[in-house]
Amino acid sequence: MAIRLLKYALDRHHAEPRFFNTPQTPGESYDVVIIGAGGHGLACAYYLAQVHGIRRIAVLEKGYIGGGNTGRNTTIVRSNYLTPEGVKFYQRSVELFQTLGEELDLNLFYSTRGHFTLAHSEATLRTMRWRAEVNKHYGIDSELVGPEEVLRACPRIDLSCGGNHPIMGALFHAPGAIVRHDAVAWGYARRASQMGVEIFQQTAATGIEVEHGRVVAVQTTRGRIATGKVVSAVAGSTPTLLKMVGLPSPIDIVPLQACVSEPMKPWLDPIIVSGSLHVYVSQTARGELVMGAAVDPAELHSTRSSLDFVTSLSDQMLDLFPFLAGVKIVRQWAGMADMTPDFAPVMGKTSVGGFYLDAGWGTWGFKATPVCGETMAFTVAHDTNHRLIDAFGMSRFERLQMLGEKGAAAVGH
Repeated sequence: MAIRLLKYALDRHHAEPRFFNTPQTPGESYDVVIIGAGGHGLACAYYLAQVHGIRRIAVLEKGYIGGGNTGRNTTIVRSNYLTPEGVKFYQRSVELFQTLGEELDLNLFYSTRGHFTLAHSEATLRTMRWRAEVNKHYGIDSELVGPEEVLRACPRIDLSCGGNHPIMGALFHAPGAIVRHDAVAWGYARRASQMGVEIFQQTAATGIEVEHGRVVAVQTTRGRIATGKVVSAVAGSTPTLLKMVGLPSPIDIVPLQACVSEPMKPWLDPIIVSGSLHVYVSQTARGELVMGAAVDPAELHSTRSSLDFVTSLSDQMLDLFPFLAGVKIVRQWAGMADMTPDFAPVMGKTSVGGFYLDAGWGTWGFKATPVCGETMAFTVAHDTNHRLIDAFGMSRFERLQMLGEKGAAAVGH
């Protein structure tokens, strides 16, 4: 078998086509320049080309495709949010995710698991009931369940949580799923490239030229690119880009850490989340446990992981699953979460003509990848905010019209 694989690997007639082809240097001008080749930026490029016929697009990435928060998250997809704006927005994302593999002609390993958000007190139980009613009102499959339903779906869980935080119920969201993050980014990159979009890795934006209140060009490490439209999709680097166009930033940057265990036989089908314990966990198709917690308490522009995170997370995991005491952690990492004051994103047009913002995703940006691409592409193509993102404009902070999404997003997933 190995000899046959080697034979085909060395035979150019059996070679797989490249995922995308890029010119040696960027052109002098493009209709749209997208800064950030993570899932959001690449999805925007894809929908601009596929839906709106805009194909003279350059996507700039200072590192490599999906190397930022797209490749540093825990891959959970859900729509059981708290506000009407958040519920409708994320439900559209779930709908797009469910058929995305077929659309991109790539196996994204999308796996519907069901999502339990645990309640450990009467107060959190009331919040879960509130979220369930908001979800049902908008046709989202969510319901409040008791401890026995949690135990039935996950027999290995300790309902007493070591006697410290007994599970009193949970918000169950049946469509909750996991999906391969790198496959999503590369799938969008490949299809966009096939339609003429040019993707430049190792190409940083160093400045944005603004004349008479409008964007006219982007300065990069590989030269100047003239353009009338720029999309910022750079997560933790958002304050830097906002400074380039003279806009104030409502965003704080804090590390969000995660880790993965050694592979185990499958035992955890649903996704388990506990806001009180600050932990969320799912099991991959390879048997690894992917685990995360709340964001770090202090602002820091860094992807450094810490011993404090992994020790405290392990302590909380053992309250839920005591039998994991002998399981090894094999890898941990961090991303830079761009947090807004109301835990909702900042999207759409800005006061600078031709400058569009896709930011403020904090701990929940990956699950919004398809809907962000779709709505931002519409906004750029028509220079009008898509109806699903009207409430997410930056001007809401000036009007003090905050969105109360923290109750559904404060623990990340």
